[in-house]
Amino acid sequence: MRPAASATTATSDSAHAAPPGASAPERSDWLTLSRLLPYLWQYKWRVMAALAFMVGAKVANVGVPVLLKELVDKLDLKPGDVNTVLVVPLGLLLAYGLLRLSTSLFTELRELVFAKATHGAARSIALNTFEHLHALSLRFHLERQTGGMTRDIERGVRGIESLISYSLYSIVPTLIEVTLVLAILGIKFDPWFVVITLTALATYIVFTVVVTEWRTQFRREANEFDSAAHTKAVDSLLNYETVKYFNNEGFEAQRYDQRLESLRRARLKSQTTLSMLNTGQQLIIAIGLVAMLWRATQGVVEGRMTLGDLVMVNAFMIQLYIPLNFLGVIYREIKQSLTDLDKMFTLMDREREVADAPGATDLSLDGPPELRFDQVHFAYEAARPILHGVSFVIPAGKTVAVVGPSGSGKSTLARLLFRFYDVQQGRITLNGQDIRNVTQGSVRRAIGIVPQDTVLFNDTVAYNIAYGRTDASQAQIEDAARAARIHDFIASSPKGYDTMVGERGLKLSGGEKQRVAIARTLLKNPPVMIFDEATSALDSANERAIQAELATTAQGKTTLVIAHRLSTVVDAHEILVMDAGHIIERGTHAQLLAQGGRYAGMWAMQQSADTAAPDEADGAGLATVS
Repeated sequence: MRPAASATTATSDSAHAAPPGASAPERSDWLTLSRLLPYLWQYKWRVMAALAFMVGAKVANVGVPVLLKELVDKLDLKPGDVNTVLVVPLGLLLAYGLLRLSTSLFTELRELVFAKATHGAARSIALNTFEHLHALSLRFHLERQTGGMTRDIERGVRGIESLISYSLYSIVPTLIEVTLVLAILGIKFDPWFVVITLTALATYIVFTVVVTEWRTQFRREANEFDSAAHTKAVDSLLNYETVKYFNNEGFEAQRYDQRLESLRRARLKSQTTLSMLNTGQQLIIAIGLVAMLWRATQGVVEGRMTLGDLVMVNAFMIQLYIPLNFLGVIYREIKQSLTDLDKMFTLMDREREVADAPGATDLSLDGPPELRFDQVHFAYEAARPILHGVSFVIPAGKTVAVVGPSGSGKSTLARLLFRFYDVQQGRITLNGQDIRNVTQGSVRRAIGIVPQDTVLFNDTVAYNIAYGRTDASQAQIEDAARAARIHDFIASSPKGYDTMVGERGLKLSGGEKQRVAIARTLLKNPPVMIFDEATSALDSANERAIQAELATTAQGKTTLVIAHRLSTVVDAHEILVMDAGHIIERGTHAQLLAQGGRYAGMWAMQQSADTAAPDEADGAGLATVS
């Protein structure tokens, strides 16, 4: 099993977490690593095998200079000596080749064995993050910046692989090799070789860490500008039509270029300081090499060391300092990978505003339920209440409509019923069960909605309709499309149900998108239905036809209709008139007209507008012709 996403409680995102665009407080690198280790420990046997192969590779690698020393010392042979043929070609080629082969073989085995752990950990963390983002509240997703957030996830997943690669394949092997080399130098020669090597290594590491820490600010700044530029680009492309409507291509390009210019300057600073780092590293390496070779040469001259010893010391230094050349890059990449990984863990740590209660069970229904709002108070922001003690009941299998001006709280009822938010006071029940005490998944399975703003996936028409029930057959998909009066339109297109609808369904008209939304809700066929301005994007003829289909579909289901056009709710069992978060009138269509109140005024106004509209249209047409 993969490690579960962090447990959360039903606390406010806005109160306990920074907005998506804000910089989260940095946590220590060790804490970030401790979050990663459980994902890797799922593959503990692979980790142990990889470490064993890594040690084997380094032992073979350190053995090469030792072999060269022995061979050089034994090459003091007279011309024509028979041992020359045996020692030089066979000994050198076979032993050297075997050690080199062992180094490469162990290295490849290490990477092969550990690849599953690396990619498996990256997959688990990415999946946990994805699932957690879907579990977060609607408030988070309304505030998020999609471009920057997806960039953080992308860099975080890539950072896992980089972190494991650099640490396991570079840092740890180098430490093992340094330990082996220092042991050999300390045992075979005087302590000065160890002192010089350790001094050079310590100076190199301290210099690299200090300068890299200083440089991290420029890398972090570059990443922030990169995310900002990506966010602007994605936001602009998602709103392509709006950009075109207002002829603002130049403005968008200018905004994007400003971010790119900031990114360019940050990257130049990063590159300049990198050159300073590399120059300082090479100076330290050069001084260390000269000191070691001077000491070895002095030993040969004084007779304390052989030429083979000199060759071995030189080979050791080359093998040690080649990976050290990349230590600055490796350390910087490890720090950056930890930063990127921490950003993804920060996303996973965002608390859920709406969470299942401990021990919550599934909603229990044996048919269409009674839906009750009982003294519900709710506010998106504490200073601006939306609902004030709203109470009403939808009897099982009946239809209740809610009408009123924009901003009166109508759509908020649907959001609360879906548990996108939880009520602050009062309760909402289905068959007497408080929806806060049952699982969110079971509540949402019991409800179907045709939303006011229909958003489709960038996939086929069939996929979008089948999203209402992912295991539906093609025949069931087509039946739902017929009920939504869109089958003929789909069938007449060249690719039929395989027609792609485009980003957010932009290839379809508003009415076509709404009919697809109706079809997928009809396909879901839940016991509770919500129609939130379900036919607002349709023409009058199609609206009347689909209203008849929706009325048929709503029979025997508990239905909440949110409407602006009063003509669509005249047959409701009860109509609620809302204003400023209060229910100000309630009754049937006939009862409300008889009262002569707000509803009667709205009805008269809409009837007058519907009567005048054809004349206005005719007049416009005549004016155009003349």
